[in-house]
Amino acid sequence: MNRPLRLAAAVELLSLVILLVNLATVHVRPVAALCGPVHGCAYLMVLILTAWNPAADRTAKLLAWIPGIGGLLATRRTIS
Repeated sequence: MNRPLRLAAAVELLSLVILLVNLATVHVRPVAALCGPVHGCAYLMVLILTAWNPAADRTAKLLAWIPGIGGLLATRRTIS
């Protein structure tokens, strides 16, 4: 159960970094149009996978709500 959560958390963080770098530098609209929905879907997947994970406690489920880094924190909390 942790592998899909780790993948979704990594995609969420990477897409957020791409969006922020794009916004801070050249602001190419097609990049934002592509990465925005990818980030949103990955964020939702992190929330769903954390909620369904039997090893996730309440703290891990709350950490998953933090955009960008929350998925990685929830993954780390469920592993240890």
